[in-house]
Amino acid sequence: MPLRLYKYEDPTAQTLRNLKGQVLYFGSPLGFADPYDCALTPSIRVPPDSEVEVIRRRYLDLPSTPPAARRELESLSGVELRHALMRAGRAALEEVAGEFLRKRGVTCFSELNDNLLMWAHCGGRYEGICLEFAAEAEPFRNIRQVQYVEVLPTIDLASLLVDRDFKQVMDLFCTKSTSWAYEKEWRAMHTVAGTEYVYPAEALTGVFFGPDVDSRSLEIVCLILQGQNDKVRLWQGTRSTTEFRVLFKGFTYTSFLEAKRRGLA
Repeated sequence: MPLRLYKYEDPTAQTLRNLKGQVLYFGSPLGFADPYDCALTPSIRVPPDSEVEVIRRRYLDLPSTPPAARRELESLSGVELRHALMRAGRAALEEVAGEFLRKRGVTCFSELNDNLLMWAHCGGRYEGICLEFAAEAEPFRNIRQVQYVEVLPTIDLASLLVDRDFKQVMDLFCTKSTSWAYEKEWRAMHTVAGTEYVYPAEALTGVFFGPDVDSRSLEIVCLILQGQNDKVRLWQGTRSTTEFRVLFKGFTYTSFLEAKRRGLA
């Protein structure tokens, strides 16, 4: 896990309110731009005959299996049982995935603070900011790295139905197409969507300003931070003239009144 995680933000009033309130917003995955995000349309691996019989035996060995279900398990042919298990697997997957989408909240971070596409898509077209967080602080204790894959993952039927092991389903919520690999994304999750989580002041360690940030927006951000967290480092972004890169240089903010007191304004 990286020591620092980054969150790109548009230059909006909501961004400023969140910064002032030291808030991370956990939104519903239903609002994600990518329809394949969270890989919620996986295929269930069709079990071979041997696995169907293993599942049959495991259900029969469970004391909690109802008598009617036990009789049906004993009477169904292998082909019939496979079809029944596939239907049950799809229903269980839809139920778990649907509950997650309705109830869980997600907030996203990147390992990088200088990715051009991230600045263009998430950083207000270079006019926004990028927040730097210390990864050892809350809410990053249980953060998960996004995995990028070429094909949609498959679900194991036995562990889903018999063991009720939903880890493989939870892994789907951190699985995306390799088309998005440039994001180098990590995700923190909350049990309730729409939650505004208030992080401790020391969790925010830096603010990177896009190369095209408006001077008034920069000053507002600096004034907010000056009033509540004077340990945050500030970085001004510029476009490199020799490479396709955003370069950052640290600076110290001095308010107009402070500059006036020092005779600088």
